[in-house]
Amino acid sequence: MSSNIQFISYYLPPNTLTNGDLSMIFKQKSQEELFSIFGVSKRHVRNTNQIGSDLAFEAALKLFQENPTFKKSTIDFLIFCTEGLDYKAPTSASVLHHKLELNENCGCIDMPMGCSGFIYGLSLADAMIQSGNAENVLFLVSDIPTSVIHSEDFEMRGIFGDAGVAILVQKSQRKQIGKFVFGNDGSGAENLIVERGSTRSPIDKEWLEMYQNEHQQLSHGRMSMNGLEVARFSLQRVPSLLVDTLNKNNLNFEEIDLFVFHQASKFILNALQRKCKIPSDKFYTYYEEIGNTVSCSIPIALKQAELEGKLKKDMKVMLLGFGVGYSWGGTIVTW
Repeated sequence: MSSNIQFISYYLPPNTLTNGDLSMIFKQKSQEELFSIFGVSKRHVRNTNQIGSDLAFEAALKLFQENPTFKKSTIDFLIFCTEGLDYKAPTSASVLHHKLELNENCGCIDMPMGCSGFIYGLSLADAMIQSGNAENVLFLVSDIPTSVIHSEDFEMRGIFGDAGVAILVQKSQRKQIGKFVFGNDGSGAENLIVERGSTRSPIDKEWLEMYQNEHQQLSHGRMSMNGLEVARFSLQRVPSLLVDTLNKNNLNFEEIDLFVFHQASKFILNALQRKCKIPSDKFYTYYEEIGNTVSCSIPIALKQAELEGKLKKDMKVMLLGFGVGYSWGGTIVTW
């Protein structure tokens, strides 16, 4: 038994942060300089009361609307990947299950992952189907990084945006999702981390007083990043991940029709393309209009590549996710 990615739909909140907006905040930088640095023209930003599951819910509704012949009553497993869960308990997947009015004979699970989350979740959906325990898996992905960024953090405000994605992974007679490669190095955890707002380090009165002038007092925590170390990790790890993924799937580099990596940043993607010697016509990027959307970046890029006619039936696509954790994962899908 095999599985395939049947549908992808994504939702972007209507509020945006443009380079014009940023140039008014960081007055020493022009719009042209900002685009030159980040390669991003705008980022989508959630409404004040929106959280990750809200964006995932909208993406799921969009998937059902865009594919009216699909019966949501056939969904027998729901996976929700986010780093911003609704509650300690119950699972956010259970909350989404109820809001989407799915059948009771449908399993639900949360997966709090970041930049490599799509790869990990896709492997879980594929395993559920290959084991015979599910036939239609609704895989929802959403992240709201703007909720944990300080207003004066130039680098992160320039890079990150919010989004939600819905993916239907379905039982298939044709093997379309390949074998997976995974890895993790927790020694790099502090180089990309959200401080506070957790069980180990909850928000307290001193924190709220410190950030009383910040939006919502940074009540979800604050993200900090050592950009140099994250870039070093990416450039060291991803080339070997590429080779390992090819070897695991018994394929040669030349057999890959399209490479879609986690859309980390302009600098990292350009450097990886050069280091891995990937031809420009085979290296797909989509971040100019949305920025780095964390776990959403790969499925959004896949959808856009298909809409632009750059991703067609029977093409072999390498998918590589990497980042916060440090974690990484890769696979190859046949479209």
